[in-house]
Amino acid sequence: MAGRFAPRPTRTTVRGGHVVVPGGVPRQAPVAGRSRTWTPAGPLDLGLVLGPLRRGPGDPTFRATADGSVWRASLTPAGPGTLRVVLRGGVVQGEAWGPGAEWLLDRLPELLGAADDPDAFEPRHRLVALVRHRRPGLRLTRTGLVLESLIPSVLEQKVTTDEAYRAWQLLVRKFGEPAPGPAPERMYVMPAPRTWALIPSWEWHRAGVDNKRASTVLRAVRVAARLEEAVSFDPVRAQARLEVVSGVGPWTSAEVVQRSHGAADAVTVGDLHLPGIVGYALADDRDADDSVMLSLLEPYAGQRHRAARLILLSGRTPPRRVPKMPRGDIGRL
Repeated sequence: MAGRFAPRPTRTTVRGGHVVVPGGVPRQAPVAGRSRTWTPAGPLDLGLVLGPLRRGPGDPTFRATADGSVWRASLTPAGPGTLRVVLRGGVVQGEAWGPGAEWLLDRLPELLGAADDPDAFEPRHRLVALVRHRRPGLRLTRTGLVLESLIPSVLEQKVTTDEAYRAWQLLVRKFGEPAPGPAPERMYVMPAPRTWALIPSWEWHRAGVDNKRASTVLRAVRVAARLEEAVSFDPVRAQARLEVVSGVGPWTSAEVVQRSHGAADAVTVGDLHLPGIVGYALADDRDADDSVMLSLLEPYAGQRHRAARLILLSGRTPPRRVPKMPRGDIGRL
């Protein structure tokens, strides 16, 4: 970690050694970035394509600004990088800064769905066909990065989204580094695997992350290189590689490959709400479980994730029958 963080007077002892607790690194002065343009083959909606990468309104790695730009801060194999994407007149303009700038720009088309084939999808329900007609710009993103989707997905296991978003926000801002280039204020690149591994137990607790989820993250970052290799696998094989890590099951692995691979068929099973939403939208069955959901999505084999995305975009969800699950915060204990 030498040189990553500015030293502070206070130190914490972790596993017998001294680790400097990060106190914030001065943001770099604006520098000229690299840029490229790309023309998509069909309609493109930046919000729909990149929206799944945003972990709540306060996500420090993602920002949408009033001028229509989308900013992302990523830890690439080449190092940290910041990417700004904007769509003007049907042409995508990308600009990037930092050591990872070239890596991000090289993969800009895939990030925006160039590897996706929406024409392979054939609606089987009137609702799905209507939403597809209304949202022609939907494409499935492919980030080419596993860990940046795996860690926040682990944090979202069996807690409310508010709790998970808060944990991600606190940990990234405290242990990450400011996004390179002229990124909006308070944008950060997520910590490197070794930094995640050195976060003290009490910092996980303060962020509201229980020991089970924290331990899963620690196990994952210890084999980060092997997990990132899964980018070159097909989605099914990639999920199998991810699920070798104890604490990563089908729900988490599906959430990852949907983003890292643009997996059109990866269904999120084990979700608290999705089966009921799909069941209510397609069969007026709000009590549907995973088996019923998979049965309803069977006509979309090969495109089940896309079908689920369109169903969610329809806004047809069952009325709430019970109060919203209360938000917990173990950090106050």
